[in-house]
Amino acid sequence: MNIITNKTLETLKYDLVREGLVQYEVVEQAEEIANAQNINIGQALINSGFITEEKLIKFLESKLHTPFVNLEDYDLDVKCLKYIKYSDARRYKIIPLFKIENTLTVAMADPRDLFAIDKIMETAECEIDPVLSSEESILKKIDEYYKIDGSVGNISTGTIEDYDWKDELHKEDLSDNHIQKIIRAILKQAILEGIHEVIFQGEEDGFGVNFKNHSQLENKGAIPTALVSLFTAKLKTLSELDPSVSEVPQLGKLCFKVDNIIVIASVSTFPTIMGERIFLKIYKPPKALDEIITSKPELTEIKNALNKPGIILVCGSSLSGKTHVIYSLLLEAAKSNCKNIMTLESISKYELKGINQCEFNENVGFNMDKAARFIEFQSPDIIYLEGIRSKESFDYFSSLVYNDKTIIMEFLANNLEDLRSKMAFSDFDTLKTLISDMVFIHSANSVEVFNKETLQKYLG
Repeated sequence: MNIITNKTLETLKYDLVREGLVQYEVVEQAEEIANAQNINIGQALINSGFITEEKLIKFLESKLHTPFVNLEDYDLDVKCLKYIKYSDARRYKIIPLFKIENTLTVAMADPRDLFAIDKIMETAECEIDPVLSSEESILKKIDEYYKIDGSVGNISTGTIEDYDWKDELHKEDLSDNHIQKIIRAILKQAILEGIHEVIFQGEEDGFGVNFKNHSQLENKGAIPTALVSLFTAKLKTLSELDPSVSEVPQLGKLCFKVDNIIVIASVSTFPTIMGERIFLKIYKPPKALDEIITSKPELTEIKNALNKPGIILVCGSSLSGKTHVIYSLLLEAAKSNCKNIMTLESISKYELKGINQCEFNENVGFNMDKAARFIEFQSPDIIYLEGIRSKESFDYFSSLVYNDKTIIMEFLANNLEDLRSKMAFSDFDTLKTLISDMVFIHSANSVEVFNKETLQKYLG
């Protein structure tokens, strides 16, 4: 993945200083933030509160002599979606609006990105007329319109008995989207069976389709050898991965709809001697916190914990829904609109409004260690850490509690006895003293909240 830039702002960034909108030091700091978080400098300025998006857009509009289009209530011509692929729309922050004769008018967050314009001209085979729009509104419209067309399509979970994805595989379908229908059928069967992890791997009879349930793999058939290359290429493309790369691991995400609700799956590829192995993990959309924690005293307790320094530990077994609960906690914290909430994740499972989600990118060196060095410059109030692998990072983020930060961590434990056994190690002595509250997920319908006193009594 390339470092994200905004060529328009790179050209005009010092004009912001000359016009008194920001100070020179602010531009330098925003550049450091942008490089660390792999975002463009404009987004860094906005996220850090150095300038509002409205002021930045007005500045760009006057400098570029390019009209600004507010996409909030704009209905674009859906026929024009065919001119720009979903992956290109997301990559270049661009969406088609309408076409008159041989000119396609597009909304762009970066109108001076000539490479993007040339790329779209080449694929659309027409002239491009760019107008200016905010990055946030463009991404929102991309999700709204492209998901309607559906890269995978809508999956309906009505009353279906004995559904088998192989019925789709064996259809005499010669259309271009037959592979897409097969992917949708596999996802549909996984959803119907309550499966969250799907593994595709090389086997004797082709590309095996396996459902993982409670640590057990169940083979559900195989993609025939003749279709494997087409299948993997299509799945990668839909997940915004490079279909030409198979020698190194890749990480992406797949968006699809289940009963018209957008669902996201992380997609991880890994080379093996039997060919690529593709691991797909499906995440449910987050619920409101009061739908998960139904006890009013416990709900009040955890809400209070979000407003004071300390570590909130979310525990449960594998696939218990730890990420789901954490996202609900983050959405609850964001309701106040007065906290700087940041996440550090390998890949974001859902875009959470009002929360600064940061994805690691090893290709440019943005990992947990780099995040630890820079995140305090962002002055976060609440930080969610997807997972910590090194003791140094663990100790560092724990120490942020002394700087009045609220840290949300996840911890794998099959049950309370397993938790007690793991927490007995001396490495966790400091952690135990800093935990303000713990959320333990016993099952999908049983979530328990421990406060500092009850947890200390339990863990000793």
